[in-house]
Amino acid sequence: MIKNFPALFFAVLFTILFLGCPGLSGADAEVYTAGDFRRISAMAAKILERNHYSGVKMTPELSGKIFDRYFDMLDPSRMFFTGQDVQKFEIYRLTIGEKLQQGECSFAFELYDLFRQRYRAYRDFTQKMLKNPVDFDVNESMTLFPEKFPRPADEKAMLDLWRKRLKNDLLLFMLMEKSEAEENKNKKSDGKKSAVQKKTPAERILQRQRDFGNDIEKRDPIDILGLLLDSMAQSYGAHSDYQAPKRSEDFEINMSLSLSGIGATLTSENGYIKIVELVPGGPAALSGKINVNDRIVSVTQENGENIDMIDMPVSKAVQYIRGEKGSKVTLNLLPADSTALRQVLLVRDKINLSAGAAKGEVKVVPGENGRKTKVGVITLPGFYMDFDAVMRGDRNARRASKDVADILEKFAVEAVDSVVIDLRKNGGGSLPDAIILSGLFLPGSPVVQVRGKSSLEVEYDRDPRVSFSGPMVVLTSKLSASAAEIFTAALRDANRAIVVGDSRTFGKGTVLRVESLDRYNSWFGKEQPAGSLTFEIAQFYRPSGGSVQQLGIAPDIKLPAFTEEMEIGEMFLLNHLPWDSIKPVKNEKWDSELDKKIITLKKLSEKRISGNSEYQQLIRKTAIYRRIRDRKEISLNWKQRWEEYCKEKQVSEEVDKLAGEESSTEKNKTADPVLMEAVFIAADYCKISEAEKSAQK
Repeated sequence: MIKNFPALFFAVLFTILFLGCPGLSGADAEVYTAGDFRRISAMAAKILERNHYSGVKMTPELSGKIFDRYFDMLDPSRMFFTGQDVQKFEIYRLTIGEKLQQGECSFAFELYDLFRQRYRAYRDFTQKMLKNPVDFDVNESMTLFPEKFPRPADEKAMLDLWRKRLKNDLLLFMLMEKSEAEENKNKKSDGKKSAVQKKTPAERILQRQRDFGNDIEKRDPIDILGLLLDSMAQSYGAHSDYQAPKRSEDFEINMSLSLSGIGATLTSENGYIKIVELVPGGPAALSGKINVNDRIVSVTQENGENIDMIDMPVSKAVQYIRGEKGSKVTLNLLPADSTALRQVLLVRDKINLSAGAAKGEVKVVPGENGRKTKVGVITLPGFYMDFDAVMRGDRNARRASKDVADILEKFAVEAVDSVVIDLRKNGGGSLPDAIILSGLFLPGSPVVQVRGKSSLEVEYDRDPRVSFSGPMVVLTSKLSASAAEIFTAALRDANRAIVVGDSRTFGKGTVLRVESLDRYNSWFGKEQPAGSLTFEIAQFYRPSGGSVQQLGIAPDIKLPAFTEEMEIGEMFLLNHLPWDSIKPVKNEKWDSELDKKIITLKKLSEKRISGNSEYQQLIRKTAIYRRIRDRKEISLNWKQRWEEYCKEKQVSEEVDKLAGEESSTEKNKTADPVLMEAVFIAADYCKISEAEKSAQK
């Protein structure tokens, strides 16, 4: 575990300049004064500058990032602020950071007031537009990625964007109605309308705008300030943020963004509620029909009530998705990078943590002369650890390393020849357990280097014993992150294992710290909650000296896979820290001939894949998926849009069948060409190693 970190927090002593913040009203004014806002702003700004790992100072360039980030925070789909608006507020661009350090926070409220006015105007525009028929025969389109394009230049361009956005929303709900009607027809239903169809598309849009508009109007001043402070934190690093003080339940939601009851993690992006992680063993993951980056359009409760999620804040969306164990909820989804709508019925449940634990199975690979190779496959969804039990000294405490050690003991009984560690969906977890787990395969080797602003620690496996000494393959994807990358890098740098999978892993190579501002607030004799900051304080490095940050870990053998096509990873996060390197540490090589063996193994794999019909089908479907993903625009013509929808729906269903998610046959349920190729590589590695040993005798 990481020990002896230096005292990264210095005493924050500074003078608050009493510059004007806007007047407060309502109940919130009785709790937070303008002076409170100045103090919280200055504390957050000073703490980030003094303690963030990047060492970045509050320069005019950083102020510009904060300025742009706050505009995008309020208006990510670039619908409500024009280029003229940005120009109007340019006086703040180069000075907002310095002003926050001084406690001057008026920019937060001035821009939010304009946002509030624009949303009111948008609601008025919507009501007028929906009173008249909308022409869906016109051949026009709308961009799919507004965040990649400039804001509308002026009010005229903004109004045209509003018109297209509303037209697209109408089309979206019409597609949902038609799709459900088609499914009911195929299922020979009684023809009754479902909850999704009870309201017209126009009624649903107006209801959604009323709900979102009410949230905008009622947002507390401390939360508005929090948006600007969050923009400041995110300008320092991709994983830095500010959490405004909330009631305990809301605070827990904001910190974890956890969808209680279905086992998923979400965020808000471009007006959609987006799935960013599936909890292993949760109802969402077990359904096999929900994927990372899917967008939740609406949810239907067990009583038939339908709630639209578009433009809804994350904290409010959570309230509709969580629920009592055993209750049902239907998610109406837009799959990742697609317009083919999907409905998924889930039964809420407490997360079955055992379903997310390490699992082992033995696969037998036939060879020449009847020689069979036994390959043990260990699927590890995360580096979990029951910290409370470990701190109590409980030897039976649940942890990933213990579960994997138990699996390896069973593999030994079955005389397994080689092992595959499947980390494709492993998003990280406990660093101490990742170090212990590495030690099951390494004889006292260095595992990871951790560099803070003024320190460097090398973490070793302290136990020279190994639980398995045979050939190993580590299977990764772009979803493999953090502790999973540390484990992978440790084994690869020691030539202990071959890495196969996507072109890179996620690239999360930073250590985070959560710091409550309440204790600093108490220095001023104040008891009000002041929120908290999360920020990067250190960075991970491989034993070989390279960072896993941003670039992740490249495989020795790249395998075609759907995850390879996903635009996911640290490099896609705004203001991520860059890759760099430090001096390597001494590291004994397990297999000095590994690089030569990889050349042979790669050729064998390529030949096998070219002749594998199942894998070739995966490659063809991936190419279709890539074409859909790379679209820049979406049609607003009804006929063309329905044709697009049907094509994408067909591809989506075929992809699901290929992945074994919706098939009723046992063979297809277990089909995983990527995993099987990793197993074949492990078997080949075993044969090459055995031949090498025979030649040496």
